[in-house]
Amino acid sequence: MSLDAATLLAILAMAIATVLTRLAGLLLVRHVAIEGQVRAAIEAIPPAVLMAVVAPTALATGPAETIACALTAVAALRLPMLAAVASGVVCVALLRASGL
Repeated sequence: MSLDAATLLAILAMAIATVLTRLAGLLLVRHVAIEGQVRAAIEAIPPAVLMAVVAPTALATGPAETIACALTAVAALRLPMLAAVASGVVCVALLRASGL
């Protein structure tokens, strides 16, 4: 397998575009007041994305994954995202170890 100059240039251009897009968002959001319903909608995005990623796998596999998905969904309502994901991972590991 070889990497030609055009492929390398395309990868670098995409990386630069991604970084610039993220930096622009961080810089521009400082000048926008986010309050009320807009703030609530933005705060609802991480749990929604988590469920969109996890739910298809959880429902297409065994009961351990389904139970862990439900636990993660409930935990995401109250806990920070990292803690919710960690609880789901621990739950599925324990359920798989128990033979469920």
